[in-house]
Amino acid sequence: MKRVSTALTIAGTDPSGGAGIQADLKTFQELQSYGMSVITSVVSQNTTGVKDVHHLPADFIKSQLKAVSDDIAIDGFKTGMIATNEMMKVIADWIPQTSAPYVMDPVMVATSGDSLIDEEARSLLKEHLLPLTSLVTPNIPEAEFLLCVKIKNTEDMKFAAEEICKRFQAGAALVKGGHLEGEAVDYLFDGSNMHTFSSERIETKNTHGTGCTYSAAITAYLGQGVPLPLAVEKSKQFVTEAIRYSFNLGKGNGPTNHFASREGVKDDN
Repeated sequence: MKRVSTALTIAGTDPSGGAGIQADLKTFQELQSYGMSVITSVVSQNTTGVKDVHHLPADFIKSQLKAVSDDIAIDGFKTGMIATNEMMKVIADWIPQTSAPYVMDPVMVATSGDSLIDEEARSLLKEHLLPLTSLVTPNIPEAEFLLCVKIKNTEDMKFAAEEICKRFQAGAALVKGGHLEGEAVDYLFDGSNMHTFSSERIETKNTHGTGCTYSAAITAYLGQGVPLPLAVEKSKQFVTEAIRYSFNLGKGNGPTNHFASREGVKDDN
């Protein structure tokens, strides 16, 4: 029997189920990867915003990483919310122990606008984690922070994707255009070539967890051996359908629909 592909998420939680660890595991499951998780922070949040955060001790995060990787082979992994210096150092020390592709979703601010990472940790993310990535997936505000520039158009996005790889030695960079108007266009620089991925813009406020879902899908596909450009293309399609058939749940920004691609689901929405 062929061994199942595995995917690990290292991130914070979302008890409302739309983002963070919960969104990642749902995505892995839908894409037929065996999902595993290492929790960095326990977040009290819902569709309206973050209420409280409890960061787990760095030693406990280290223990989780060791427990998983000592026992089960990891085919792909991603990071989401990594809020403190101590967490980043532990994760940076662990990453060289695995040869699996690493996707970084540089989570800094929730959809609601709440900050999820302290200022000092933002600097360490650039210095210690970005050079270890196979792919980093910033949206426009995150790319602006990483490079200290303003991104106003698609040419700026292309520049940002190349510059992130050049400046921080990231393996590849996917700059997402969800914050611009018009078509939802993303640009992937893979270290050599620029790739463009576009989809129609879906008018909805229910985008809670979009970035988590997109990066988790890429992680799953890379872990299955799908080449990077195709992994991004397939993930773009997955997250677009998840947004198209998103759920109008809660009082704020509702969650995406992780099982939107299932047969029969679209007819029911």
